[in-house]
Amino acid sequence: MEVKIYKSNPKGTLYVPPSKSYSHRYLLAAMLANNTSEISNIFFSKDILATLNCMSSFGCNYEVKENSVIVNNCNDIMDNPIFDCNESGSTLRFLIPIALSKYEKVIFKGSRKLISRGIEVYEDIFKNQNIQVIKNEDSILIQGKLHSGIFNVDGSVSSQFITGLLFALPLLDGDSVINIIPPLNSKDYVEMTLDVLRKYKIDIEVDNLTIKIKGNQKYISSDYCVEGDYSNAAFLDAFNYLNGNVNLLGLNGNSLQGDKVYKKYFELLDSGNVTLDIENCIDLGPVLMAFAAIKHGATLIGTNRLKIKESNRAEAMKIELAKVGIKVDINDNRVIIYKGDIYGQNIVFDSHNDHRIVMALSMLSTMFDITIKDYEAVSKSYPHYFKDLEKLGVKIEYGN
Repeated sequence: MEVKIYKSNPKGTLYVPPSKSYSHRYLLAAMLANNTSEISNIFFSKDILATLNCMSSFGCNYEVKENSVIVNNCNDIMDNPIFDCNESGSTLRFLIPIALSKYEKVIFKGSRKLISRGIEVYEDIFKNQNIQVIKNEDSILIQGKLHSGIFNVDGSVSSQFITGLLFALPLLDGDSVINIIPPLNSKDYVEMTLDVLRKYKIDIEVDNLTIKIKGNQKYISSDYCVEGDYSNAAFLDAFNYLNGNVNLLGLNGNSLQGDKVYKKYFELLDSGNVTLDIENCIDLGPVLMAFAAIKHGATLIGTNRLKIKESNRAEAMKIELAKVGIKVDINDNRVIIYKGDIYGQNIVFDSHNDHRIVMALSMLSTMFDITIKDYEAVSKSYPHYFKDLEKLGVKIEYGN
């Protein structure tokens, strides 16, 4: 399916969608807690629905309301459970250690793209615990029980592996230590995890890159409201630098979300061709590339993890920006977006089946009419993105 976005300057007021990252974390903490709790301001994107589906596989009973979930504690009702993560990397990587704290044999299913993104960090850890991993194109079979101990984790791949361990290790008999092998990328996501765990009364001691976790702990239930998502807000706020006037509500100015740095980065890009480090805000890569292309160009460093997302995001943006005359060079850990004169009319872009590519490319509709094929990829994190654009006065046509 495709969407045509007519040239426009969005204007109006919107509530920012709730943070997907916090939503995953609150839901899983509530699942592991001792009693009923309600997580409100939930946005039911495909990734969040994947986490809820997997919670059912744990025997967790929950009630879905209009924009909240009432979560009851779990009854481990099955042997050898199957967890279908669809395309959600957070769901897969968060839940593997939790599942292995409860079961000796589990199967995780997902799209071929998700499975191909890999769990090598866990595989290295599991070798020391005699846990067997068998991978197929669309599933992973894991056999063996997770035990407490010392875990040496490569921090350069993804913070999601650290988060998964942080959720599971408090449940085990015996204390554990996570030693993070530097560099630690996406440090702010680890801080978000620690924030949620502490709210659920989990005792964790952090000393630089060493995290000590006491065993035999219990998650204590409480109700929480999910704050607005800076990752998605960036796509909407960008219009304010492109002759739009969008007022965004629901953001926490004191948030731990690393992607809130987008405001600073937009201001720098608006002023000239600059170098920006996105190592700790890698999800901003596509929107910053689009913004730089429209403005003065830029150099992004700390970009190597762009290639292991829903698409190879640097390559995807290079292909699409070339359609409007913008040159992009990609090196191992650096992306250069050259300043150029953007041209085009009725350009047809490809989504590369990546929600953030779709939203980034939509910014070019401030210059001329565009079409995006397979736009429904936005359902992964922001299903109502185009409906929200329509609320801002953007004319949109939907086609097959």
